[in-house]
Amino acid sequence: MRRSAALLLGLAVLTAPAAAQVDPRNALLERSGWDAVAAGNAHAAAEAFRSAITADPKNASLHLGAGVAAYLERRDADAKLALERALDLDPKLSDARVLLGQVLYRMGDTVTAMRVIERAASEAPADTRLADILGRWRREADLHDRMQQSINERFTVSFEGPEESTIAAQALSSLDRAYWRIGEALSTYPNRPISVVLYTGEQFHDITRSPAWAAASYDGRIRVPMRGALDNTTELDRVLAHEFVHALVSTLAPRNVPTWLNEGLASALEANSLDWARDRLEHAAAPVSLTALRTSFGRLTGGQAQVAYATSALAVSRLLAEAGGFAMANLLRDLGDGVDFDEAFLHRMQRPFAAFVDRVN
Repeated sequence: MRRSAALLLGLAVLTAPAAAQVDPRNALLERSGWDAVAAGNAHAAAEAFRSAITADPKNASLHLGAGVAAYLERRDADAKLALERALDLDPKLSDARVLLGQVLYRMGDTVTAMRVIERAASEAPADTRLADILGRWRREADLHDRMQQSINERFTVSFEGPEESTIAAQALSSLDRAYWRIGEALSTYPNRPISVVLYTGEQFHDITRSPAWAAASYDGRIRVPMRGALDNTTELDRVLAHEFVHALVSTLAPRNVPTWLNEGLASALEANSLDWARDRLEHAAAPVSLTALRTSFGRLTGGQAQVAYATSALAVSRLLAEAGGFAMANLLRDLGDGVDFDEAFLHRMQRPFAAFVDRVN
């Protein structure tokens, strides 16, 4: 089961089986935890590992499982503590070290993250993926060290040199417009400044490893490839508004948000018209259900992704029209607080999710 978890997270493949348990009940809890991780049910995994740790607090494998579950739920501080505890109990548990590096990187501590991965790479010199991670992070760190910044109280925009200063100013202005427009639509605003990084297309794909069809990404920072940005300001506005929505969603609910809701909200609010979405679905070979769009779109081809975005955008647009932006923001807050999705949806949207799915399909 731990091997499946590693593949799911894109980490080093785990080679050792979970440690044998003296208590059969705890063995079942550990197995159910890894099964839940493999199934993408991070909340159930967290509950299973938490119960198992109560009975066997010095089992490093259980703390690794708790760290994996917390990582998947984007509870990075909890993941860090769990993984550090796993390594305290078993310093040779390299999989905990690799994931700890990923957690630290996502928390913005790139320097410490690189030190952690360097140690993991020294312990597993044949694992080429660790060398790839280190190389990519080092290139990113070198690039960011060269960057200049344009700052206001809402955004920090990083760019490589003086020749990009005009683009940075344009991006900052565009982001400010999105901030006020989208904040008003959802009756909420970010609770902290948002970091934005402008890249060339090559830099963007090297650092983010996003699908070829991705126009930008958000992983705690808005990352945007500035391909001809000043030649198409409408597209620039759309892309930045889309990623700003992801940043705003993250402040309300850093975990437990289905991808269709996250991407649908960003797509519905990125511009004034959804004609593109209606047109795309009219020409789609087959419809897709929201229940099939709960997890990342990164696995999809370009054409499949277009259908997924269009489906999600129209569904969320209907929710916004019927329930309003304030209810949507409260739904996200509930999800961030760990409320079950179906329960939160019924409470905030005033209908069961299954009934809504039947209506939009």
